[in-house]
Amino acid sequence: MKRSDRTKKALFDSREFEAQYHYDGELGAHAGEGETRFSLWAPTAQQVTLNLYRTGGGDCAFECVTMRRGERGVYAHAFSRSLAGVYYDYDVTVDGVTRRTGDPYAYGCGVNGARSMVVDHALCSPEGWAQDRAPALQAENVIYEMHVKDFSCDASSGVSAAHRGKYLALCETETTLGRGGLPTCIAHAKALGVTHVQLMPVYDYGSVDEAGAPDQFNWGYDPVNYNVPEGSYATDAEHGEVRIREFKQAIAALHKSGLRVIMDVVYNHTYSLDSALFKTVPWYFYRQNADGSAANGSGCGNETASERSMCARYILDSVMYWAEAYHIDGFRFDLMGLHDVPLMNRIRAALDARFGRGEKLILGEPWSGGISGVRAGVHLADKGHLRELDPGVAAFCDATRDAVKGCVMDAGSRGFVNGGRLNAGHLAACMKGWAIPQEPCGVAAASQTVSYLSCHDDWTLFDKLVLTMDEKRRFRHAIPEVIRANKLAAAIIACCQGHLFLLSGEEFGRTKLGVKNSFRSALRINRIDWGLARDRQALVDYYRGLIALRRQLPAFTDKRTEAAERIAEAADIAPNAAYVIVDNAGGESPYARVMLAVNAGDAPAELALPAGEWDILADGESSFRWQHPEAVRGTAELAPASALILGLRG
Repeated sequence: MKRSDRTKKALFDSREFEAQYHYDGELGAHAGEGETRFSLWAPTAQQVTLNLYRTGGGDCAFECVTMRRGERGVYAHAFSRSLAGVYYDYDVTVDGVTRRTGDPYAYGCGVNGARSMVVDHALCSPEGWAQDRAPALQAENVIYEMHVKDFSCDASSGVSAAHRGKYLALCETETTLGRGGLPTCIAHAKALGVTHVQLMPVYDYGSVDEAGAPDQFNWGYDPVNYNVPEGSYATDAEHGEVRIREFKQAIAALHKSGLRVIMDVVYNHTYSLDSALFKTVPWYFYRQNADGSAANGSGCGNETASERSMCARYILDSVMYWAEAYHIDGFRFDLMGLHDVPLMNRIRAALDARFGRGEKLILGEPWSGGISGVRAGVHLADKGHLRELDPGVAAFCDATRDAVKGCVMDAGSRGFVNGGRLNAGHLAACMKGWAIPQEPCGVAAASQTVSYLSCHDDWTLFDKLVLTMDEKRRFRHAIPEVIRANKLAAAIIACCQGHLFLLSGEEFGRTKLGVKNSFRSALRINRIDWGLARDRQALVDYYRGLIALRRQLPAFTDKRTEAAERIAEAADIAPNAAYVIVDNAGGESPYARVMLAVNAGDAPAELALPAGEWDILADGESSFRWQHPEAVRGTAELAPASALILGLRG
């Protein structure tokens, strides 16, 4: 490692560098009527050349311009004509080394993202885009995580063949399984009661060749161009305007269907150090180890330095760009535990100031993928600093997830529903949003918690249950015990405070055939088989009823700081059986209190009810009993491997 690389860490962390070179002006390429402006922040560069091209790859530059260095290390050049649709890149010379690079602030690009494209959004937007509006916020959020390709790539999706695995599949909002069959894809999500779809990475990423075979697959946590839609989901990846227009079409269609859109963003690392951020200002945007090598808190080879002012600005600018230019309704931060607390709070404040308090959701993973190289004294947005975050920044609760089904790091680990230990204190801790018994709630308010059972990472809920409950590992044909455990897990998570989140297909026992992390597995592993939704319609209906019931119960939808105080009573009934009573005041519910009773054991348990008349709202067979509730007094029987949700009439 060269000494110059070792010393850059100290230089870029210094107050003097920030004071001299921090820049708040315009960056990127901006085309207007009769002009185009280019500006690139490259304070350590000795020279920058702008190269213009007719296409996104292959041809030679038709014009090259040496840019003028201005204040705070910004290189700029302006043309007295619109260059919208023209491609470009830069030659940046630092310490005698010249690197060719795309624009870190690129808003469009050619195939595979090497060349940037000048974008005029007025020329890249679908008809009616200016009138696109998100549906009104509902009283409760139900977030549904999906991947553009695996969601619709299978023939069972009902999507037209040309659009399967593409942005335009999300525009087909009335698909069914077979003629007159059950709803699939977006129609299914709507029928389930979802309010937000969370799209796994849809920015331009590097792990799929946009000019390659159509059956390539990757989750996409490999950022190349942060502000450009991924081209492999477009019908044409070579012409940069197509991916922009088709992604906007998808967003508009989702909004029209009553669904808001959350974008999964990965600002914590880049696909490699061979990135536009590195090539323009080598090492500035990255954390380094003491020897000058790349720190690897992401587990992906590098990590970004959000505590540096221009890196923080870059991330904030990018979030605001997606929210404004693409009408994105929320952001899920991958490895949020690598970003500093002040930045996450700034993002929350900026979105609130621009769009209104809470109009845009923010959620993220409060952990990292390894040991971070962050400089001393910086507080990261991890589980140790949740109370320093704005209450409008939510964190995924792995503690509740693991309590219900077992640790995701161990195939044999068991939770409440699949052979682990259940007790009232631990169940109550889950329900108040952070499942650490005998300790204070880890969050300042229920709004800071995302309660979930599975996501794209690790085993699906169904696969985890099969691994721990079925010796024959029948992933395609569920045994009754696994289905009962799945329903019991769903009943528990539906009664946990915080934002409710589920992986697409979880509601019908989605399987990846036991593959733990399928980030680059074949489509046959990742694809959603919509035939399972038909075969397990009873499980789908159980989720659907729980979602509808949850919306009616303030005990579970309360996001205030005081929400945890609603837990009124918790007691064990029998070994592996317990109940929790929650204050249900507020709203229009007729029930003064709500009880969740869980029997994870193999034998029936008798539940002694507190005084009063209790309505059975859901049991182990049906989550729609609230539609025609049966009143019980004194005692109720709790079947094995099942839950009861009851309401005490006020």
